[in-house]
Amino acid sequence: MIRLLMWLLILFASPLPLSGGDVPGTQEEGGGKDASLRPLEQVAMSQADQEPIRGEGLGAGTELPPVLWYFWRGDCPVCQRAEPWLEEMETAYSALEIRRVEVLRDLAGRALFERMMNDRGTRASAVPTFILGDRVWVGFTSPLAEEMEAAVQEWLGEPPAEVSTGRAILDLGPLGRVDVGRQPMSMATILIAFVDGFNPCSLWVLTVLLAMILGTRSRARIAAVGLTFLLVTATIYGVFIVGLFAALEVAAQLGWIRVAVALLALVFGLINVKDFLAFKRGPSLTIPDRFKPGIYRGGRTLRADRPLPLTLAMTVGIAGGVALIELPCTAGFPVIWTTLVSEAAVGQTAFIGLLFLYLGVYLSVEIAILAVAIITLRATRLQEGHGRKLKLVGGMVMIALAGVLLVDPAIMESLMGSLVVVAGALALSILVLLVEALRSRTKGAEGEAEGDGRRTGGAA
Repeated sequence: MIRLLMWLLILFASPLPLSGGDVPGTQEEGGGKDASLRPLEQVAMSQADQEPIRGEGLGAGTELPPVLWYFWRGDCPVCQRAEPWLEEMETAYSALEIRRVEVLRDLAGRALFERMMNDRGTRASAVPTFILGDRVWVGFTSPLAEEMEAAVQEWLGEPPAEVSTGRAILDLGPLGRVDVGRQPMSMATILIAFVDGFNPCSLWVLTVLLAMILGTRSRARIAAVGLTFLLVTATIYGVFIVGLFAALEVAAQLGWIRVAVALLALVFGLINVKDFLAFKRGPSLTIPDRFKPGIYRGGRTLRADRPLPLTLAMTVGIAGGVALIELPCTAGFPVIWTTLVSEAAVGQTAFIGLLFLYLGVYLSVEIAILAVAIITLRATRLQEGHGRKLKLVGGMVMIALAGVLLVDPAIMESLMGSLVVVAGALALSILVLLVEALRSRTKGAEGEAEGDGRRTGGAA
């Protein structure tokens, strides 16, 4: 199933040519045509244009300091995402010289861009464009950044000045290796997936299933059925996220798509908060009552004494049906997270790494519940009060993330930004819970006082 998920990603999430430099890849792979880079009349060359252009053969071990040319324009969002990486490169490689050339307002810079690209047998078509020696990169994604850094290291013949330790490397086999610690969305992925793991809909289904199969009193059977159920639902969840990512990559050129997702997230969040205050009154993101008898029946069929392979096959069918039924209830966070990842302009390999990280964190909550049930042979069903509180927390986090999407998605690309956003939402949730508890206690005290008054009046 994991291989199926990986191949679906390769099939559907391939980037499409977009204008303004959204095309990740080398210039030879093609780039979106930028209307601002039309052919120009000859203009005077700047002093920078008189510098020699390093070509083939100036590789590792050369005495010439490497120069990374960076061609950009002020209205290019992809260029803005590249700037922090350039600053990190300048810090890590003191011998590296980075020359920034603006190509929209600076006619000399634009002419230099066109000349350097022509000298390399191609044309200036999009920004951001990076040139190191005779190598050209157009666009900016995590894989391209890694490729450019490797080219700089090869040129210098040495590692960066500061090498981080304890980095989490995720090996994806033929798809490559991902340094999860260096991905800008890693912390945001962990936090969002962890909150998503406490989705009341999925937890309710899991606790119902465990309550049914615990009657077998076989820990091995409970583990096999439970893990099969979780893997199937997680795989469907992952395929759904892959589809979202592919759709967002295609629609990335539409400026309103991020605003639309933010408004959708805001509606989801408000409905969840409403469910805390007025459970199942009006619109509600819960599993419809009409599906619950079928879920109960499915759980009871798994309890019957059948051969384990047959039971696992039935588990796969039940898990697939349940995953589709609960999808409207669980889709909020995947939609938000996928939009944030798309806005961060990560490449395919980085996206796969982040997706596995998301699914791993998401599953860890349910696996922990399954492990407790296997050890104790007991399971506690999720009660309405628990569900309401979880909906409040999830709704507050969704509302906070909706605000981030509207204001600046890059906030979630930093460790501090991710922590502040999620911690702020959790703090507000705790405050609401405390106010609700105080209100309930005050209301209960008033009821007791009124009852005492009636009893005293009756005795008189």
